[in-house]
Amino acid sequence: MIPAEQPAASRGRAATGYVLGTLAVSALVYALDQCSKMFVERSMQLGETVPVLGEWLQWHYILNPGAAFSMGEDHTWIFTAIMAVVSVGILAFLPKVRSRPWVVALGLVLGGALGNLTDRLLRWPGFPNGHVVDFIHVKHFAVFNLADCGVVVGIGLIAFLLLTGREADGTRSAGTGRGQEGGG
Repeated sequence: MIPAEQPAASRGRAATGYVLGTLAVSALVYALDQCSKMFVERSMQLGETVPVLGEWLQWHYILNPGAAFSMGEDHTWIFTAIMAVVSVGILAFLPKVRSRPWVVALGLVLGGALGNLTDRLLRWPGFPNGHVVDFIHVKHFAVFNLADCGVVVGIGLIAFLLLTGREADGTRSAGTGRGQEGGG
């Protein structure tokens, strides 16, 4: 049955399910991010490094005033605004989602954006320039956090979905197969 043939009440329940699913993924990412940051703040000293897998993976507690790789330290408010706009944009887009992979992807991005937005709004030196708690350090790479992981993995999944023609409404683009995706 294609979506247009489903009763209106059934379509409404399905839409609500996708929205709630996205919000659940987002809440999980957000909670893991904020809890891990609180744990790091309470158990480590700023600048401290703890080996996890030797030199390849370490916890290294820093406060990041910039964006990725600490770029843009003088323009923190811009990142705050971008995260807020992305979050609102995702929330506005959610009623159109009818695909489980899109639910996961958008939930990851939303949870990550809200996790880092919380830092920008509530952490020292204060609104809207708060520093983000970063602590995951992979050898020869940047120091990041679980919110960053959510954003990057979510955007990667969105790119994959778009490249393979899987639309957020559960359909497939022309040339990649037609019809309903079957929620997956």
